Amino acid sequence: MQNLNQEYWNNRYINNETGWDIGKASTPLKLFIETFENKNVKILIPGCGNAHEIECLLENGFTNITVIDISEIAVNSIKNRFNNAIAEEKLNVIFGDFFEHKGNYDLILEQTFFCAINPNLRNNYALKMHEFLSNNGIVVGVLFNCNFEKEGPPFGGNEEEYRKLFQSNFKIKKMELCYNSIPPRSGNELFFILSKS
Repeated sequence: MQNLNQEYWNNRYINNETGWDIGKASTPLKLFIETFENKNVKILIPGCGNAHEIECLLENGFTNITVIDISEIAVNSIKNRFNNAIAEEKLNVIFGDFFEHKGNYDLILEQTFFCAINPNLRNNYALKMHEFLSNNGIVVGVLFNCNFEKEGPPFGGNEEEYRKLFQSNFKIKKMELCYNSIPPRSGNELFFILSKS
């Protein structure tokens, strides 16, 4: 398996190999954001990439957003696109490693980060997400409910695996097939909500 490090991800952006990027916030997350009432929550988007969710969050009045990515190219792109939100201190953009980050958040949005990391890091991912969450915090996002023919990323999985991974650290409030995936991913995504157990 190749080393999924900073150089790898920078090269993916340089070569425009960003097939996971649909150019906007995915429908399941967009609808969740639009119906979430507390606009003052501290939000984290790990492995944010181009972070199209930022636009959706800002449009819906959220004021405390942090995003982090290991790719300097992705981070610089976000800084250029959202310099007003950064100046207004609504957005904090971090160039760094999710697994080394420190912080406390009320809402963590998962969108294509989990499927981008080496599967042997999934236990560490679950522990780190739990560490980040405030007592009443939640993790909300989308996971692939399929396995891919070629070696990832993206790396797939299924509901049984995910439940086994998360159940010791979280209460699984929801994990179900997405009814509103984009057509190319229809039937292959799970929407989930986790809270601290």
